[in-house]
Amino acid sequence: MNHDTAVVVLAAGAASRYKGERHKLAELLGGMSVLARTITQAQASGFPVVAVTTPVLLPEVADLLPARDIVLVPEAGPRRGMGDSIASGVTGRASASGWLILPGDMPLVRPDTLRAVSDALEQQPVAFAQYRGRRGHPVGFGAELFSDLVRLQGDEGARRLLARYPTAAVEVDDPGVLMDIDTVADLDAARQRLGVPAGVSTF
Repeated sequence: MNHDTAVVVLAAGAASRYKGERHKLAELLGGMSVLARTITQAQASGFPVVAVTTPVLLPEVADLLPARDIVLVPEAGPRRGMGDSIASGVTGRASASGWLILPGDMPLVRPDTLRAVSDALEQQPVAFAQYRGRRGHPVGFGAELFSDLVRLQGDEGARRLLARYPTAAVEVDDPGVLMDIDTVADLDAARQRLGVPAGVSTF
């Protein structure tokens, strides 16, 4: 395992599709917020973690990460697209040997999945996790793509890099790589997977 790989957790989106009581990343999932669980799972991989987030979500990460590993972006303004968030996170860990991009609303991705995708970067410049043939997250990028990553902007994300460079699909026994939380129903499904009753939003 390459311990110089960094996990970039993206947590700066507007979450406009979510219709719950609060920001979806602040919703509780098994005793902690969705975002805190995503970060905790990432930290369990053994890799350093950097979170790209907004001031409103800072309380969800401030106790988990040192200030140097928290990249704050404005609540509104030009730096709101996924591409901008990726660029900010990669810049925040510029010395890493690679980066695993993990959306903050994917709290069920297992630590060993992160390690498996990182290992694949030793053979290809781009790698991603897949479950039963379906592409999911994280998506990993080797150090040779630093210049491409820090130039990303807007909502395009890194999709064009997957098309441009040799890519490894890493088959994992981890349905969490496909489970993001966009709706209240998604949150209930995640709670059920963890054994937390659906609709329960308190400790």
